[in-house]
Amino acid sequence: MNPPEKAVVFCMNEKTQIQALDRTQPGLPMKKGRCGTMTHDYKRNGTTSLFAALNLLEGTVIGECNPRHRHQEFLKFLCRLEREVPQGVALHLILDNYGTHKHTDVKKWLEKLPWFKLHFTPTSSSWLNLVKRVFGELTQKQLRRGVFHSVPELIDTIDQYLNVYNEGPKPFVCTAKVEDIL
Repeated sequence: MNPPEKAVVFCMNEKTQIQALDRTQPGLPMKKGRCGTMTHDYKRNGTTSLFAALNLLEGTVIGECNPRHRHQEFLKFLCRLEREVPQGVALHLILDNYGTHKHTDVKKWLEKLPWFKLHFTPTSSSWLNLVKRVFGELTQKQLRRGVFHSVPELIDTIDQYLNVYNEGPKPFVCTAKVEDIL
């Protein structure tokens, strides 16, 4: 709510098991009186996991796809965040309680970097993490009706989406009152 001065706040999470699905038949195009269709059956061509961090102030997203979502990939992503944030700036990450985020190797790495501060959302409250909105938009606008013949094709699509998203970033502003939400 009130980040310290000279700090960057990221909402960070993983969207795991994004499937590269290829439909067995092409869908029928839209026409008057009928929406576009697609077959119910598909061929699975593999999966990827998207690690993403939403900059709360700017609205930009740093994203990276990995074949798995273990603590090793999480550490790799933390290293990327370290490279992309200017030195001398505290980095606050809002993330869920997933075991990967609390792994022993992650804790050891964080001890060496005291400017990294992790803030965990309460259990069963991952919806509080605004990067989930980015995942929802990615799914709705790019993945849901997509046809992907391979995992690299899927990753290219995700990367292209994030590039376009970052061209005109808009920070999320919550307009609902706490009383209304509760």
